[in-house]
Amino acid sequence: MITELLRSSRPLSWINTAYPFAAAYLLGGGTIDVVLIVGTLFFLVPYNLALYGINDVFDYASDVANPRKGGAEGALLAPRLHTPMLMLSALICLPFIVFLAMQGTGLSLAVLAVSIFALVAYSAPPLRFKEVPVLDSLTSSLHFVTPAAYALALVGTPLSATVVCALAAFLLWGMASHAFGAVQDIIPDREAAISSVATALGARATVRLTLALWSASGLMMLGTGWPWALAGLLALPYLAAAAPYQDLDDAASGRAHGGWRHFLWLNYAAGAALTMLLIWGIGVIG
Repeated sequence: MITELLRSSRPLSWINTAYPFAAAYLLGGGTIDVVLIVGTLFFLVPYNLALYGINDVFDYASDVANPRKGGAEGALLAPRLHTPMLMLSALICLPFIVFLAMQGTGLSLAVLAVSIFALVAYSAPPLRFKEVPVLDSLTSSLHFVTPAAYALALVGTPLSATVVCALAAFLLWGMASHAFGAVQDIIPDREAAISSVATALGARATVRLTLALWSASGLMMLGTGWPWALAGLLALPYLAAAAPYQDLDDAASGRAHGGWRHFLWLNYAAGAALTMLLIWGIGVIG
């Protein structure tokens, strides 16, 4: 049972929420302390267990009909594990949330509250934001942006143009990533009567929307100044991965899975490049 529950938390994606928190905490002026360690651990495992576990519980009807579920791209959580997953998600997250809520200021607490709200509201009824086109992409993006925003609020980083542009670029990137990922699921989602940005707009329009959002994300990084603006170039490989599908029709929407598989390893390559840029950039500014 433990193995199934951990698989549901998408271990390949753990870094996507822990890294933004840890990087923003240190770049924002924080030090290697207990808050950094606890926060990183929270956004590494418990946060993802709740995020994807709740999703797998309430998406079971559509996941059964989705051929790509049951592996690294999404677990197929058996009904007998639904209640244990919801209980474990709450129990493992609660101590971390209580500790983190006692740190920082009212602003950091508010950002943490938004993060937890978005985590639950995305999948759990009655809100189910994942079934509200466009809001689904926005909420999904918040799952990755709010850990960074929370870290910055926690250490009291001033809300400069650099910070605003960086967070806005990250938000646009996350929205594009979610929308592109939804294209491959158009047919199973429609068969299960689940709405998404992709089922509402169709494959062709959704892919073109993702290209626009990734482009806007790269351009937004120009507002961060030198040398951080170089991170805008990281949008290019994502554009290259999605561009071949910009004329895709709904009947062939499953073909977008090929581009999505590129996206999964692109995240690691982009993360490595971003890390090197941050290290180099700190040295240049310092």
